[in-house]
This record gives sequence, C-alpha cells and structure tokens, in this order.
Amino acid sequence: MTKNFILILACFVMISACQPTEKKQSAPVGISETTVNSAVKAITEKYAGSDVTLIEKGVKHAASLWREGDGSQEEFVKFCAENFVADPAQKEASFKRFSEYLESLNGHFNKLTLDMQENVQLMKGEVLPIDPLFAAYNPGAHLMNDFYDNKIAFIVALNFPYFSTEEKNQLGAAWTSLEWGYARLGDVFSSRVPSELVQQASKVSADGDAYIADYNIYMGHLLNKDNQKLFPEDMVLLSHWNLRDEIKANYANKEVGFEKQGMIYQVMQRIVDQSIPKTVINSGKVDWNPVTNDVFTAGVKTESAAETDVRYQQILNTFHVYQAYDQYNPAMPTAIQRAFSASMQIPQPEVGKLFTEFLASPLIQDVAGIIKKRLGRDLSPWDIWYDGFKARSSINEESLNAITQKKYPNAQALEADLGNLLLKLGFAKEKAEFLASRIAVDPARGSGHAWGASMKAEKAHLRTRIPATGMNYKGYNIAIHEFGHNVEQTISLNDVPNYMINGVPNTAFTEALAFVFQERDLFLLNMKDNNPEKEYLKTLDIFWSLYEIMGVSVVDMKMWQWLYANPAATAVQLRDAVLQISKDVWNAYYAPVFGQKDQTILAIYSHMINSPMYLPNYAFGHLIHFQLEEHFKTHEFAPEVLRIFALGQLTPNEWMKQAVGAPLSNEAILKAVEVAAKKF
Repeated sequence: MTKNFILILACFVMISACQPTEKKQSAPVGISETTVNSAVKAITEKYAGSDVTLIEKGVKHAASLWREGDGSQEEFVKFCAENFVADPAQKEASFKRFSEYLESLNGHFNKLTLDMQENVQLMKGEVLPIDPLFAAYNPGAHLMNDFYDNKIAFIVALNFPYFSTEEKNQLGAAWTSLEWGYARLGDVFSSRVPSELVQQASKVSADGDAYIADYNIYMGHLLNKDNQKLFPEDMVLLSHWNLRDEIKANYANKEVGFEKQGMIYQVMQRIVDQSIPKTVINSGKVDWNPVTNDVFTAGVKTESAAETDVRYQQILNTFHVYQAYDQYNPAMPTAIQRAFSASMQIPQPEVGKLFTEFLASPLIQDVAGIIKKRLGRDLSPWDIWYDGFKARSSINEESLNAITQKKYPNAQALEADLGNLLLKLGFAKEKAEFLASRIAVDPARGSGHAWGASMKAEKAHLRTRIPATGMNYKGYNIAIHEFGHNVEQTISLNDVPNYMINGVPNTAFTEALAFVFQERDLFLLNMKDNNPEKEYLKTLDIFWSLYEIMGVSVVDMKMWQWLYANPAATAVQLRDAVLQISKDVWNAYYAPVFGQKDQTILAIYSHMINSPMYLPNYAFGHLIHFQLEEHFKTHEFAPEVLRIFALGQLTPNEWMKQAVGAPLSNEAILKAVEVAAKKF
C-alpha cells in the first residue's frame, strides 16, 4: 500500500486543524456567461492569431473558480487580459518555473507531514497524548486558499486549464510530454475547498490511521473449543493484514493449520460484525474464545462489552467530511466520482463492469476444483486467500522466519541491503546504488506502507513492522511489496520528462510494480523455484488473488453507494448494511463456488476505514501486474522497469499501450488461466 502524496497540492482534498481567524470562503457564485465572452474577446483582440478554443477553455475554467471576494466581473475581464500568456516560449518558461515552485512546496510540505506523523506511525516509544494532535495537523491546509487569494491559482487556471479524464483519453495520445505536463499543472487547481474543511479531513484521516494502526490481536491468548492455545505466546497480529497472512502461512501446517485458520476466521467475523470484546483489542491481559466469544481473566470467565460499532463510526466520519467537499466540486459532486473518474481516471461504472464480468467467469469453478484437489478437502470461506500456488506455500514459515530474522534484525539492516536486492533483480550497479540511496527504511507501528518523496532532494520511505526478534517472513514479504512501491516512486519522480507528470496514472500502477517485486521475494532470499509448472502456477495465483480482491472491492464500492443513498445513517445502520452487502456479494459470486451462503468475510479489509475506495486499485494492480509479467517474459526486466515507470502520469490506457502495447483488460489473464487450468 502506498501513502505517496504525489502533487500534494492537488491532493489536499483528502487531508486536514481549524484556524478560527481564517477568512470565510465565499460560496461559489460564478462569473456570468457575458463576462466570460468579454474576457475571451479582450484576449483575442490583444493577441490576434492565438488558439481561441484554448483561450475559451482557460477563461471558463478560471471563471468556475472565481468568487465574489476575488473581484468584480469587470476585474475578472481585466485579470484575464493582463495575465494570459500568448507567446509559446514564455508559456513553456512559465511552466518550468511553476514546476520548480510546486516541487519545492510539495516536497517540503510532504516532509513536514512525515515529521508530524512520525511518532504515531513509527516504533519510537510510547505515543503521548500530544502526538495524535500533531499527526492530525496539516501544515499545508491553507496553501491552496493562499494561491487563490494572491491569484496564482487563477493564472494557472487561465493558461493551463483543466482537462477531464475523458478529454485526456481523447486527446492524450497525440500529446507531447510537455503538453501532458501542461494538463497535469491544470489538475492542481481543479476545485476550491475551504482550508478549514481540509483541516477537518486531515483530522478524520489521522484518526482512522491511528484506529487501524493499533488494531492488534494477541494470538497467544486465543482459545479453541478445548480451551487450548495454538499460537505462540508472543504472536501479535494486526487486522486485517497480519491475520490474513497468518491464514496463508498455515496452509503449510499439516497438523493444526486448518484449525488455526478456522480460529482466525472467527476473529475476523467478530471484527466485521463488531461483536469482538473491547478488552481483547490490542491487549494480552485476557484470554478469548472467538467461537463462543467468551473472555477469561486468569482462567475465570468474565463479562466484556463489545466494541460497539466504532469501526463503522470511523467510516461515517470520513463520509461526512467527503460529503462536505461535494459542493466545492461541481464537475464531480460525489466522493465516488472523485475517487474513480478523477483519481483512478476510470469511471466507477466501468470499474464495476470489469469486476463483475471477471467474477462471473466459469473459469473460477475450474480453478476452485484444482484448489480442492490440492487441499484434499472442500473449500472453506477463508480459502479466498489460498496461497498454495506460490512456491513458499510448501515451505514451513518457521524456517522462513529464521532466514529473515537473521538477515534483517532491524530496519538499518534492510536499508543497507536494498542495493544488493536491486542488483539481484538485474539493475546496473550505478542505478541500483542511486535507487537504494533514495529510500529510507523505518520500523512501523502498523503493517507498513510506502511513502514517496515529492521532491528530488528527499527520500521515499519504506515502513514495515520489525519485532524485537528481527523481521519475520510476513514483515519481509510486506517490505518487498513496499520496496516495489518505493522503486516506482523514485523512478517516476526522478526520471520523468518533467516534474508535473511525476508519478503513475493511478495507484493501481504502483501496486502493480509492488506485486512484481513481492512475487520475487523468495528469489531475493536466494531460494530458487525449479518447478517446471511455475509459470502456470503463477497465473493461477494471480487469478485467485483477483477473484478475492475484486469481491472485496465490490463490497467497498457498494458501501459507498449505500452511504450516498442513506446520508443520515447511524453507525448501527451502516454496520447492518455492510453485513448485508457482504452477504449479497458473497452469495452472488462465492457461494456457488464455496458451497456456503451468507459469509461476511469480504468486509474485513482495514482499507475500508483508513483508505476509502482504495481497494479497487489492488484489483487493477493485479491485472496490470499480470500484463507486466507477460511483457517481462520477452523483455529484460530491469531496463523495462526503468523505461515503463518513467512514462509518468498518462491516462491508464495510454500508459498501458506505451508500456506493454495493449490496453488494460481481463482478456489476457482469462486466456492464460484457460491454458493453465488444463495443465492441472
């Protein structure tokens, strides 16, 4: 998962501490059509021969952002006539200057945000009461409004107007890198949100992060039906990531692996329906039987209240802030549209259609049959995370833990080894050293994430959980995933043609490279897979991962659609709705395969709380991952990674065409699975 704040100015809608002295933002009133026409006329008369279409677009975009407090209608016309840049050379020079300023601002505010959140996100001792307050503070919340007040935003809007995703898809194939840069500069000032609302959003986001970062289950205190403890005393797992990964790890445990998986599954169900006792969250003071939901203190059964829908209140808090943004985004008046059409650059209906088409594929039954045969039993609901197609699934996790704990006793050891890992992947020595020098490794309180730099002078950050005993295999596997993010972030910041197109089309594309790296985790430990069927197994593994995450993503999307249809809902009503939505999606696409109805497990993902509508990026990431892996079969890995991820922020389809020569679709993976399934 990435926490990269690419173009932090444009992303302030997702971040947030109110300043009582803030000048109250005027409500959108708009410039009249007559005034727009007058401004266009003033510019065309002053600069005869200029592109009238582009002038009209710039004037209309600036007018959409202008408020009563910015000046009169006459002042707007005068502003446009005085600030339009007609000379192409001067426009390019201005673009480069804007880029320099924005890189400095983005980079330094990104660094300040990292500093403010460090004590909450990293293992740096006790979290003091003051720490969450600083973590919730957004030092750049007022910057966007400052740019409107001093008219810089209007100069950008006038000369570098905003192009919608549909316009970029239509026109972008013929654009140069410079023209793409102009369009991305226009994205920075596409809406105008009051700074007090930005600060409020930042606080809600920080609260969600803190809630999830401390949602640990002390596994050594879980009891089975015979009151036995199956997990190590010191095992502490974060929901949902580590719980899911422990399910995966136990496929290699032939003795009690199945029973352990069943216990974890019961824990997950308790989290989703919020019947989990409060005393067992992030605490090892009591024992707990997740099946009966009984809690014991020193062997004596005790009463313990449930968590009571805190999980769903966190989601509601985010929804209400996003709702408040709607009136300031007339072109995209819902968070759903902004998350998909703007951020992902793929409209939500198209995403939903792609996912449901995949989930309805008859190949799922074929692959499920292969899994049943390999397991020697009927499928259980947690087998949506079946991990047996990977080489590591046949390796006992204790042996993998021994390797990673010895190799990486702390964050410094991993950071010192990054260059060697890149050399193993085929990167030239000079490039490997450069990339490694731009990545810092930090010990995380949570599961970990990748946080990119926003200026070339700063480093990307790889956060991963490292216990006192050293990095276990779960942590290592996540760290290699995050390392892939960091490599993308570093290439797409330093090697793109210009700063304004730094990054990738959407976060699915950085997830794709993270998956590519994660796929090679055992190779990086010098453990080779000589199985002649490994390519078929890899295809089946990606396919099954897509089957799982697409269902999870559909639940997330349907929850947000329900929220907009029921904006006054309580946490209890939201909980009940999510439980029903998860059952409905399960019954439609999973019950026919697993033979069990009304399961709620698709709602377990923590992203639903602290990363709203992020989950679909994983599904797209898997699709892109597969197409990249197919490309790497006939192209040298490291040079192609460097070329592909230096393309920058194009639209998704344009990026895919330039990267691998084909648009993004289900077709490639479905064709490959059909072949792979026949092999088994």
